Amino acid sequence: MTVMKVASPLNPICVTLALVTTASDCFSGDRPEPTWLIDQQRCMFCHKLDVPHRAPSFQQIANRYRDTAGAEDMLEQKLRKGGEAHWGKNAMPSAIERGGGALSRDDARTLVEWVLSQ
Repeated sequence: MTVMKVASPLNPICVTLALVTTASDCFSGDRPEPTWLIDQQRCMFCHKLDVPHRAPSFQQIANRYRDTAGAEDMLEQKLRKGGEAHWGKNAMPSAIERGGGALSRDDARTLVEWVLSQ
């Protein structure tokens, strides 16, 4: 005679914890780092997360522009096409000049939203 094992139901406490953890990640205000875009666009050649390097840190950029109307659009354009220096003498090179290749509006927006979440 073969005995069939019946799967036990999911532990409701574990399910609840998993859902709460997932929900808190979604609403924490932090965005996951778009590492592949950061690498592709060579952001870390000039920027660091929390200290200035050749350019301002991502946290400095977020602090300056987070609550500024129109900042997302301006920063998106700057990432894609480059732009004048706002932080000293070094202008922001375009995506192509950085060697990252063409940068779509959606990918630029992903980077901007991540930076502004710092």
